[in-house]
Amino acid sequence: MRMDLVPAIALAWAPVPPGAPRRDVAWRLLRELAGAHVGIANPCPRCGGPHGPVVLVGDDRRASVSYSGSLAFAAVARPGVAALGLDAEPEERDLAGVDLAGGAPATARDWVRAEAVLKADGRGLSLDPAAVDVRRAPDGRLTARIGPQGSTYLIEDLAGPRGHVVSAAYRDA
Repeated sequence: MRMDLVPAIALAWAPVPPGAPRRDVAWRLLRELAGAHVGIANPCPRCGGPHGPVVLVGDDRRASVSYSGSLAFAAVARPGVAALGLDAEPEERDLAGVDLAGGAPATARDWVRAEAVLKADGRGLSLDPAAVDVRRAPDGRLTARIGPQGSTYLIEDLAGPRGHVVSAAYRDA
């Protein structure tokens, strides 16, 4: 299923068939969103192995993928977006004992917002999600930073499949 949800981001999701590699499903979704001509790679910035952030080869748009249960999710940002992160989780994910910025207990929505920011930042869960400070800007938009000197990211809560929460974080160039 595909939905273009916000002006900056196109989102798609699909079930992963039993026994199928979930990456294959996510990359198929990326090709549907970005075009069949676009190459896809995910080199690790540390070791070069195929397990890093997704890159659209030969295309200036940004992409991100996430997995939740038996679903694969993919997002592609409009041109001009410098960084994109996507996360999806079951609405009922057990986050007992997980605290985010400010020490408040985390909800599934809080978690996907924080992880989307960490993915957009490029460091993912190598950083503590509690380092992500999410706030509502005066114009009503959700913004986030990692530390006081970090870049500011915009957060979009996206409408995904029933039973899941999905958020994307992005930074314009």
